[in-house]
Amino acid sequence: MKEIILEAQAREKTGKESNKKLRQQGAVPAVVYKKGKEAAHIQIQVKALVHALHTSAGENAIISLKFSSGPTGTKTVIIKEIQYNPVKEDIIHVDFQEISLTEKIKVNVQVVLKGESQAVKIEGGIIEHMTKEIEVECLPASIPEKIDVNIEAMKIGDVIHVKQLSVPGDIKVLTDPEKTVVSASMPKVEEVKPPEELAGEAQEPEVLTERKPKEEETEGKEPQAKEEKKESKEK
Repeated sequence: MKEIILEAQAREKTGKESNKKLRQQGAVPAVVYKKGKEAAHIQIQVKALVHALHTSAGENAIISLKFSSGPTGTKTVIIKEIQYNPVKEDIIHVDFQEISLTEKIKVNVQVVLKGESQAVKIEGGIIEHMTKEIEVECLPASIPEKIDVNIEAMKIGDVIHVKQLSVPGDIKVLTDPEKTVVSASMPKVEEVKPPEELAGEAQEPEVLTERKPKEEETEGKEPQAKEEKKESKEK
C-alpha cells in the first residue's frame, strides 16, 4: 500500500474557539494517539487530508505525518476516526493512531460486489449486500484496499458467507466466518386482496358494545332497597 505524506504542525491551543479559527484558516484539528504515550494535538490542512482520503486506500491509508513545527521527524499513522459536520459534511476533527510497520493492527476493510448476478439478470431476483466491511488483522503494509466478491454466478437461493471470501494468506479475518455477506432471493410481493373481499370489508357493520347504564339512571335505587329492609325489620 502506498504511503502518503501529510504536513503537520503542533497545536499550542485547544478548545472550541481555537478549533473554529483553525477551520476558518483551512486547517483541521487532530489528535495522534499511541499506547502508553500522551496524545499529541496537531493540525493539518484540510485539502491535503481530503486528497489522501480519495486515494484507493481510502481511510485505511498509511500516512506519514511530517512535522514543520513541534515534534521532530515523522510519525507513521492510520486514521482512527473522522468527525464530520452533520449539516455541511465538512471534516471538523481527526483522530490518528500511531503504528509500527512491523506490528500487526486491526482494521475494517470494505467488501465490494463485482459483476451482475444471474439471479438478477435472468431470474428477476434481487441481491442483498448484508456485510459491507469485515475486520482483519495484518501488518500495515498488507492492508488490502478492498475485498472483491464476484457475484456473477449467483442464482436465487445462493448465499456467500465471510468464510468464502478470497483473502490473502497473510491476513487474518476476525469477523464471524458464518456471517452472511451477500444473498440472492426473489423480491417480496405484497398480498393484494380481490376487489370483492375489499368491498365486503367496507360493508361490515360496526360492532357496538353493550351500553352501560348511566350513573344518573342508578341514582336513588340503592337507598330505596335499604328503606325496604328497614321496614321489614320493624314489622
